[in-house]
Amino acid sequence: MATKKKCECGCGVDTGFQAPLKAINFLRAHAQGAAQTVAVAWEREDGHVFRYDVTIPKRIHPAMLPGVRHLVERVAKFVLWSAGGWKLYLSGPDEIVKPVAKAYTKKGARAFDYEFFNDLYGRPIETAILPLRKMPVTCEREVVVKGNTNGNRIGFDLGASDFKISALKSGKVVFSKEFPWDPRPQSDPEYHYAKLSAGLEEAALALGGKVDAIGGSSAGTFVGKKLGVASLIRGVKEKNPSKYAIAQNLFARVEDEWQCPFEVFNDGDVTALAGAITMKRTGILGVAMGSSEAAGYINPKGALTGRISELAFAPVDLNPNAGVCEWSGDAGVGAMYFSQQAVNYLACRFGMKFPKTMKLPERLKVVQAAMEKREEVALKIYLMIGRYLANAAAWYHEFYDYSNLMILGRVTSGFGGDIILNTARMGLEAVDPLLAEQIDIFMPDEKARRLGQSVAAAQIPSIG
Repeated sequence: MATKKKCECGCGVDTGFQAPLKAINFLRAHAQGAAQTVAVAWEREDGHVFRYDVTIPKRIHPAMLPGVRHLVERVAKFVLWSAGGWKLYLSGPDEIVKPVAKAYTKKGARAFDYEFFNDLYGRPIETAILPLRKMPVTCEREVVVKGNTNGNRIGFDLGASDFKISALKSGKVVFSKEFPWDPRPQSDPEYHYAKLSAGLEEAALALGGKVDAIGGSSAGTFVGKKLGVASLIRGVKEKNPSKYAIAQNLFARVEDEWQCPFEVFNDGDVTALAGAITMKRTGILGVAMGSSEAAGYINPKGALTGRISELAFAPVDLNPNAGVCEWSGDAGVGAMYFSQQAVNYLACRFGMKFPKTMKLPERLKVVQAAMEKREEVALKIYLMIGRYLANAAAWYHEFYDYSNLMILGRVTSGFGGDIILNTARMGLEAVDPLLAEQIDIFMPDEKARRLGQSVAAAQIPSIG
C-alpha cells in the first residue's frame, strides 16, 4: 500500500501519487560508481525502434527488487504507448527483465496491451532478452508536414462526444460547426459513415459544392489511413465484429466518395500541427485533454516521427492503487489524469455528486460552472490536474525531445484551464528547475484557438 501524504499543490487533499521520474533519479543517484543498465526497446513497423535505458545499482537489495521490476515494466509500457511496437527487447538482470517479458504475453498482466497491438499490427507481440551490446538503438522516421491554404478545403475533427467540421476558401474559414454524436456504443459502422458524410456535405455547400481537398483529425490509432484500434468504433468490434473491417476503413470510404486529395492523422498529431502552424514553433508535444488524453509530437526538426503517442494508456503514476482506466484495466495511466475521466474521478473523490445517468461531458460542464463560481471543490480538481501535469511534463521529456508543451481541449476551457497552466508551470519549477527553464508550458493563443484541429487538419493535404 502506498504511503499517503498531503498534496504539495496546496489543495489540502491526501494523495498517493508516485512520480516515475523521482524513482528513476533515485536509482541513478544510488548507482554512481557501481551501476548497471536495464535497457528497454520496442520495434514497430519498417524496423523503427525506440529505446530507453534505466540505470540501477550493481547490487539490488532483495527488498527493492519488486519496486525496480515495477518501474521497468512501467517504462516498457510507456515506451510501447509512446512509440508503438510489436517486438519488445530487454536487457538486464533476469530477475528484473524476465517478469516484464512475461507480462507482455496473451495471458500476462499486460494482456490488454498484447491484444491491442496484435489488433493494430496484425501480429502478436514478440519478446527477446539480449546482452546489452546486442540491443537495438533508437531509429525513427521523420516526416515533415506543411500547412497548405490554397483552394477549397474541408477539415474534420472526430471526438467521442461530438465532431467539428470547418470549410476553408483560400485559407479563410467560411464554415465551422460542431455536430453531436455518440459513436462508441454504435454497433453498425453505417452510423459513423452517415454522420460524417452528412457533416461533409453541409461544409461542401458552404464552398459552393467545389471541394479540392479534405483533411481529418480523429481519436484512435492509425496504420496509414486505416483506423487501427479506436474507441470511436469500439461498439462495432464488441457487438458486431463481422463489420469491424468496414468500420476500420471509414476514411477509405470517404476518400473514395469525394475523389480529392485526402489525409487523416491522429488527433494528437494534429494538435501539435496546429501549434506549429500558428505559433511557428517546433519541438512541440501537444496534449489535448478531452474525452480522453490525446497527444501528438513534432520534433525539433519540425517533423512527425510516426510514433503512436497514445499517452492515455501511458503510465504517469507508479502507485498501484491509483485510479483505474475502465478500458485498459490498468492503474495510473494518463487518461485518469488529463481528460474528462480525470475530472470525473477527482470530482467524485472530492465529494461532488452527479446523477448516475449523467455522461462525462455534462459532468465536466457542472465542474466548469462550479469553477466559474470559484467553488473550493472545483479549485481542488484543477489544482490537482496542474500538479499532475508538472510531474508529467518532466516525465514526458525523458521520451520526447521537446521545448514546448501545448495543452488544450475541453478540460482546459475557462478559468480552470488557467489554474492548470499556472500550477503546472510553478510545479515544474519545483520538480526540475533547470527543465522548467527549457520547457514552455502554454495554451494556444487566440489565433491558435480560432484555428482549431479541424482547420489545421484542412491544411494538411497538398493540392496537385
